[in-house]
Amino acid sequence: MAASATPAIPADVKKMSFEEALEELRQIVGALERGDGKLDDAISSYQRGAELKAYCESKLRDAQEKVEKISLGPDGDIKTEAFDVG
Repeated sequence: MAASATPAIPADVKKMSFEEALEELRQIVGALERGDGKLDDAISSYQRGAELKAYCESKLRDAQEKVEKISLGPDGDIKTEAFDVG
């Protein structure tokens, strides 16, 4: 897998909530930072972490697309528009 390629998200990760995936990702990052385990385990953990990261980013993008800004129009009518974070 190339470094810039987005990893495929496994079915078990797709079943997770955002919070569950983020917590597992935090645990993996902590273990990698501490240097726990063997090299092969670290590589597997890194790959799992990349999958979890891709999933979390996907969930955040989906949520961002659903968020709408509510505003009052010049005629007093309430309107919604896509929220621009830029």
